[in-house]
Amino acid sequence: MPTLAKHQSNEYTKLLLIGDSKSGKTGSLVSLVKAGYKLRILDMDNLLDILKYMIQKDCPDKIDTVEFRTLRDKRKMTAAGPIIDGPPKAFVEAIRTLDSWKYVEDGVAVDLGKPCDWGPDCILVLDSLSRFCDAAYDWREPLTPRGKSGEYDRRATYGDAQDAVENVLATLTSKAFQTNIIVIAHVLYQDQPDGTKKGFPQGVGQKLSPKIPQYFPSVVLYNNIGGKRTLQTNSTPLIDLSNPKPFAMQKSYPIETGLADFFAVLREPKEKILRRA
Repeated sequence: MPTLAKHQSNEYTKLLLIGDSKSGKTGSLVSLVKAGYKLRILDMDNLLDILKYMIQKDCPDKIDTVEFRTLRDKRKMTAAGPIIDGPPKAFVEAIRTLDSWKYVEDGVAVDLGKPCDWGPDCILVLDSLSRFCDAAYDWREPLTPRGKSGEYDRRATYGDAQDAVENVLATLTSKAFQTNIIVIAHVLYQDQPDGTKKGFPQGVGQKLSPKIPQYFPSVVLYNNIGGKRTLQTNSTPLIDLSNPKPFAMQKSYPIETGLADFFAVLREPKEKILRRA
């Protein structure tokens, strides 16, 4: 029987990183690159420019340790407005990539194996959950049964898309997925029955949002107050946060080093992990 000392949390960090738009979430990943982690980014936003330039500035010798795949459904302009050009593929391709990071793009074959086997030196980043959820809705919408006049129940589309996204989060945070995980999400503020407001990760519709943090042992918030950006680890009146080591974790870190600092508190030294294995 395994003892609690051997729980997999000693090896892998599963982190939900939330914040308002432009609060520095993507660019702050540079501290993990500097710390020696290999990043594999499932890029649903197409906003990695800041990370590229931060790495070129701070640790250009490590830029090849960051692999990414950008997935967005192609759209075209029509008289009725912008529509997806052809069948939506981004969500399906994202699922395939999360199962096996193997594809051909611009004539170049990439095969990094199965993300669930990458181990403690790698971090799989989903950037962002917000656009991943949009892709899930776009994938499910054409599959929703229509009536004779083409009408359909959007609640069914939302429900099925929510289930699909929740299943992905359950997989990424499971014991079998032996890789560090960072899921980046925007904040959605919802009215509560008691008249207050609470902030949750933006999901597909509003029903999924309060369930998303339940899958993560670590939830942190990015704040921008008076131009000073910080990674916050303690809860606020609006947003509940968590981490497995509140007694060792600082209440906040500068975002320039915050993610690397956060991982350093939670992670055992590589040599100790290898000895225990």
